[in-house]
Amino acid sequence: MFKLESKNVDVFYGSSQALKNVNIEIQNNTVTALIGPSGCGKSTYLRLFNRMNDLIDGIKIDGQVLIDGQDIYAKGVNVDILRKRVGMVFQKPNPFPKTIFENVAYGLRVNGVKDENFIRERVETSIKQVVLWDEVKDKMKRSAFELSGGQQQRLCIARAMAIEPSIILMDEPTSALDPISTSKIEELIHELKSKFTIVIVTHNMQQAARVSDKTAFFYLGELVEYGETKQIFTNPKQEKTQNYITGRFG
Repeated sequence: MFKLESKNVDVFYGSSQALKNVNIEIQNNTVTALIGPSGCGKSTYLRLFNRMNDLIDGIKIDGQVLIDGQDIYAKGVNVDILRKRVGMVFQKPNPFPKTIFENVAYGLRVNGVKDENFIRERVETSIKQVVLWDEVKDKMKRSAFELSGGQQQRLCIARAMAIEPSIILMDEPTSALDPISTSKIEELIHELKSKFTIVIVTHNMQQAARVSDKTAFFYLGELVEYGETKQIFTNPKQEKTQNYITGRFG
């Protein structure tokens, strides 16, 4: 069974259609890149999977969005439980005005975890998973704002992972970072896919080619092409994909 799936999904912001009849199947423990020019619908598509679009006034969603075969827009779905399963990492690092430790512990505390030993263990494990432990282990009580941009973004990924989601959504996670920090995040994505299913929006096509197993190309709200990343970048089936990848538009 596919981990994530959308069937005939249309999304409207008021009278404007942001996504048109999008059908995608995403397998477990893979990295899927969503590419396309600005305003093509890729971030809207990403946010379907944790229902972040629900927060936008006047939005209307038709079709089915499934996680492990369950329609997450069906009546009675608990959105809080859904968001525990689906972590989110944003474009700009957004640490909370708390210590490094409390940033990562935050999700556990909000979800009612009281066992301090368990919290400490999860915080340490998550920070180790994002390869940040050696840099922060002696600074856990210091403000997260003292970290560099790249360190803050890895901390935010650790925060998303601490509640043990099975899916991580990343919306241009390296666009605000320098090349060295970017390459660390890319290495991290590669490491994490053994444990998580990852969907990443990126404007950087070289990044999509480096980190993803499959790539979906969106244009004007439509899914133009979806397939193995190597095939999309070396032998696209659609002329629009070829034109975008070779820089003829976008």
